[in-house]
Amino acid sequence: MQTFFTPQQLTDPTLAEANKILRACVHCGLCTATCPSYQVLGDELDSPRGRIYLIKDMLETGRAADAKTALHIDRCLSCLACTTTCPSGVDYMHLIDMGRAHVEKTYRRPWFDRMLRGVLARVIPYPTRFRLALRAAMLARPLARWLPDARLRAMLAMAPTRLPAPSPNDAPKVFPAIGARRFRVALLTGCAQKTLNTDINDATIRLLRRLGCEVVVARGAACCGALTHHMGKEDMARTSARANIAAWTREAQGAGLDAVIINTSGCGTTVKDYGHMFARSDIAQDAATIAALARDVTEFLAQIDLPTRDRPASPAQNLRVAYHAACSLQHGQQIKSAPKDLLTRAGFSVIEPQDSHLCCGSAGTYNLMQPDISAQLQARKVATLMATSPQAIAAGNIGCMMQIGAAAGVPVVHTVELLDWAYGGPKPPALGDLP
Repeated sequence: MQTFFTPQQLTDPTLAEANKILRACVHCGLCTATCPSYQVLGDELDSPRGRIYLIKDMLETGRAADAKTALHIDRCLSCLACTTTCPSGVDYMHLIDMGRAHVEKTYRRPWFDRMLRGVLARVIPYPTRFRLALRAAMLARPLARWLPDARLRAMLAMAPTRLPAPSPNDAPKVFPAIGARRFRVALLTGCAQKTLNTDINDATIRLLRRLGCEVVVARGAACCGALTHHMGKEDMARTSARANIAAWTREAQGAGLDAVIINTSGCGTTVKDYGHMFARSDIAQDAATIAALARDVTEFLAQIDLPTRDRPASPAQNLRVAYHAACSLQHGQQIKSAPKDLLTRAGFSVIEPQDSHLCCGSAGTYNLMQPDISAQLQARKVATLMATSPQAIAAGNIGCMMQIGAAAGVPVVHTVELLDWAYGGPKPPALGDLP
């Protein structure tokens, strides 16, 4: 793609990076074939290629974003299916991040939009606030039908019917390995996840400890920054990321770390990008070190060779599990086979639905801010999953689990919960009466 940045503009490192990304695009349009928003809306501006042109125009001219540009940028899920498809290696992830940041800085949204986005950014990343907000939403759910805005109705609809009590395992502490210590790892306990589903972190800690890992929940580590980053709120995202980098760097420089384990794939994609996020900052080296240590839990389990010979017979032998590949895992981190391979080795009968590369419509706050598009993607994803006649559905991201679980007729559990069960842990509570 031909670009027209001036020499003066290219002295700005951000614009220089954008120029390089833009020039890699060859207009082929293959990205449109795997873009969920384009498939639903059929508008070229709601495809990666269309958004690339919009971002190019904004950045080259230096113009402020307008309502039309903001609309089409907001409709991007950041599922990154386009990056998997692109034959030219266009770095769409960082380009859409630049576009969102530019929109956030230069476009004044309608007051109600500003209010909603501000509330989400200041509530979801903070577990105590999020828990209070969810309890309020649970009480207000009967009023949903009278709310005039679809986004408010979606927020009430997404609130769970019950909330688990906070898990003591999410507080800062060190969990010793069971038996000889083979590894020392930090665990990102997350923000929304430890409010919505405490079983995931509990299962992760149990399984890692049995495999010889000392597990550290570091003091000061909290939200990864993904949610605010994808809203274009760069300062808020960087503040969260800096806190994590500082917390894990203290551990790495102290007793040492072999990995930073992440069991929410949306968070994992962001943490692995810390090196890029802080490349021109005072903590560039620490950020790069932490990014290099980051591992999805299934990625780590595959790397340390989860044992198969001496493990007890799986209590879930041949349980039929449909595997949902979270976009942030398969496209953002390019981790595709490890979760399925691990589940198969553990004794589960693993099946993958048609069009597994397409997004379920969760995408952080997307299902709250774009409820109509999200609902169409949810319906399609659930239909393909249920067409496999599963007894349960496995996923590696809490957002996907909530999105699919709201419409599926079978239990939805995290991959690590099933692995913990198969290797000696308790049965995942979500499975209920399943054998």
